[in-house]
Amino acid sequence: MSKTITRSDLSEAVHRQIGLSQNESAQLVASVLDEVSGCLEKGETVKLSSFGTFSVHSKRERIGRNPKTGVEATITPRQVLSFRPSNLMKKRINTG
Repeated sequence: MSKTITRSDLSEAVHRQIGLSQNESAQLVASVLDEVSGCLEKGETVKLSSFGTFSVHSKRERIGRNPKTGVEATITPRQVLSFRPSNLMKKRINTG
């Protein structure tokens, strides 16, 4: 079973590797995540070199179907978030 990495895990890693205090590390991680979230909320694309690209796409209204009952329903327009890993990240994942 794989482990889920949390915000506190990231701040702990920053604390260990960079040497900032735990409070400063937590603030740094929160600041970075807030900046990424804010950019995505504005519809901007966020590209992290050697990691990947986060982008927001608009989906228009469409007709969907409940797979259980077969009843059609309208799916409202919405924004969806997508992530595309960089080639380097794909290579790192596939080589273990």
